[in-house]
Amino acid sequence: MAAILAFIILILSIVVHEVAHGYAANSLGDPTARLAGRLTLNPLPHIDLMGSIVIPALLAFSGSPIFFGWAKPVPYNPYNLRNPRWGEMLVALAGSATNIFLAVIFGLILRFGGSLGLDQAALFLAYDIALVNLFLGMFNLIPFPPLDGFTALRAALPWSLSSGLLRLEQQIRSAGVISLILFIFVFSYILAGPFSNLVAWVFGLIAGQPL
Repeated sequence: MAAILAFIILILSIVVHEVAHGYAANSLGDPTARLAGRLTLNPLPHIDLMGSIVIPALLAFSGSPIFFGWAKPVPYNPYNLRNPRWGEMLVALAGSATNIFLAVIFGLILRFGGSLGLDQAALFLAYDIALVNLFLGMFNLIPFPPLDGFTALRAALPWSLSSGLLRLEQQIRSAGVISLILFIFVFSYILAGPFSNLVAWVFGLIAGQPL
């Protein structure tokens, strides 16, 4: 039951993440996601078989402490944005910002819910939502393509530096699944420990309790 709940929360959190990108782009002048019907919380238009079903299911049902996945990227045209440079950075950060915002809201519910009379089931749900969204939001801020942290960094840098990062991103994207496997390998064996400790520390600050 706990694994099923974690799986559902992860899928919905991934969908919210993508919708946030679309809403940010739309508010900044690019209607591409809206015209494509992607500004909806209905999971079906966003589902990617591998990133939204297979990977999250493997993580949830194996009891992994790592929570991540992806949906079909929300389409947008950075040239439609009112300020292409800073607009692209804001669109990139919108997904993680939304996940972290949800983590803060449900972390505070977890922190103060007991004194407000919430039962254990509600607190357990708040715990899962806060943890999954915090992990997902912070994970996507890692500056490695195609994660949002890399896109935001590239957009914020001067063109002389940004163009080099754009070429690197294109090369990594062209490698397809190989680059994904390599990143997961490096993350799992080198970065997972320090990253999980950071997530646990931030979670403790918000929720007032350790993981």
